[in-house]
Amino acid sequence: MSNNDKLVAIGKTMMRCIFAAGGTGGHINPALAVAAEIRKRYPDAEILFLGTKEKMESRLVPAAGFNFRNIEISGFQRKKSFKGLIENIKTMFKVIRAGEQSAGIMDEFHPDVVIGFGGYVSGPVLRKASKLGIKTVIHEQNAYPGVANKMLSKRADRVLLSVPEAADYLSCKNPPIVTGLPIREEVISANREKARKKLGIGDQTVIFSSGGSLGARTINDVASSLMIDLKNRDDIMFIHSYGQYGAYVPKILAENGISPDNPRFIVKEYIYHMADCLAAADIIISRAGASSISEIEAVGVASILIPSPNVAENHQYRNALTLSEKNAAILVEEKELEQNPNLVKEKILDLLTDKEKRSRIAENAKKLAITNAKDQICDIIVELVEQE
Repeated sequence: MSNNDKLVAIGKTMMRCIFAAGGTGGHINPALAVAAEIRKRYPDAEILFLGTKEKMESRLVPAAGFNFRNIEISGFQRKKSFKGLIENIKTMFKVIRAGEQSAGIMDEFHPDVVIGFGGYVSGPVLRKASKLGIKTVIHEQNAYPGVANKMLSKRADRVLLSVPEAADYLSCKNPPIVTGLPIREEVISANREKARKKLGIGDQTVIFSSGGSLGARTINDVASSLMIDLKNRDDIMFIHSYGQYGAYVPKILAENGISPDNPRFIVKEYIYHMADCLAAADIIISRAGASSISEIEAVGVASILIPSPNVAENHQYRNALTLSEKNAAILVEEKELEQNPNLVKEKILDLLTDKEKRSRIAENAKKLAITNAKDQICDIIVELVEQE
């Protein structure tokens, strides 16, 4: 039976999906991509997102045209303290209430399937769905799974992974399936020549750096130092996104002779044409979140990954390691920078000099790319719903 035939068969009874995702764009945007693909294939599908009103899902989901319901839940405190203990006790009660809220919503909505893409809300929602006998799907985006997905994998009907390495840490009811992570269509379709022309880039080597929407201090400091040290290299162009907490970066650059109107330095709080910057780049400096890595692989660019050490289970380090072990990226830890602040500069100079090495890393990254993730995930969801 073809995918279209499956959709027709499902269409007789109306496909109803609940997505649980929240906290960060890394959880929400892939879920929205899959939901949009389901709606594209199957316009009559009923789709509902569950999340928290305090986080960005309460804005992003309605903006994308999907219904949203709030679940009261928060994360556990990882630092051991009396205050943290009190907060964790409160969170336990929230988890119980979140399960009750989820049950009420599911009783009203009657979903065929519940899909979890991570964030605080996924745990209680997916656990309750499983207990109620509703079909469940979870997607683990990182190389080292979080605590919630480790537990959920034992019950979920389908466990989907961004990278195969994550399977080593899971005990799944059914064999996990590597689908990759849904990537924005504009990144997949971005053209290097067109992007460089659009950005006014000639034959210069482009270094693109970003620490996310908030702005990672380490990335900002590394990028600022690099731009200052290499400011007289006319053969190099920098593009840097310094984020919400990096407003000090333009001031530092100006104090060191790099004016805001210098055409070789595009330095902004937020880069709105991210797909063009990724496609135009020769070298990328980035954190190692799952979405960032998937996009770097999709465009096939050499990168220096500096994982954030302040994330659950140190998962960014594991993400970066999956690439560095395959010579598909260069991994630099923050603790290494404390010992040698010039380490990234040394790596950059090496890549600028050794174009063959740069090309090998870029090609290896491209080989790891999975660009049809949302299609695979939709196929799996449809097949699961179709089963009796």
